[in-house]
Amino acid sequence: MIKHVIKASAALVIIAAMGAAVAISAEKDPLVPRVPPDQIADAKKNKNPFQGNAAMLTEGKAIFEGKGTCFTCHGMEGKGDGPAATGLDPSPRNFTNPAFHTAKTPGEMMWVLKNGSAGTAMIPVVGSVITEEEGWKAILYERSLGGEKP
Repeated sequence: MIKHVIKASAALVIIAAMGAAVAISAEKDPLVPRVPPDQIADAKKNKNPFQGNAAMLTEGKAIFEGKGTCFTCHGMEGKGDGPAATGLDPSPRNFTNPAFHTAKTPGEMMWVLKNGSAGTAMIPVVGSVITEEEGWKAILYERSLGGEKP
């Protein structure tokens, strides 16, 4: 009898934790700028030097899932539900959200890769983890997750 109660309790804890992880991974304020107001105009002007073709998307995906470690927070599918996302506030960006990509330029995304994002868990990765070239390729992949066509 006690074994069954313990197993049932453990199952409830697991289910509750899974529910909490799903609730936490919901993206908050996808349209809030992460670039400081005095730098946003310049960031928006910054253009991706790479064309979004199949080869570039494949390279970007490999960077996202590998060397760039983007998946850790953003999840393997880019939904902001990676293993390190639980408990982050605000939650990581959901790259499958088309509204995010409508509101954010690739230049703004690169600014965040280079500078991190104050008030979030996003740290600078360009220059320390990946190169700027790799960052642009990862951005191509991330934008494709929101439906942007190469």
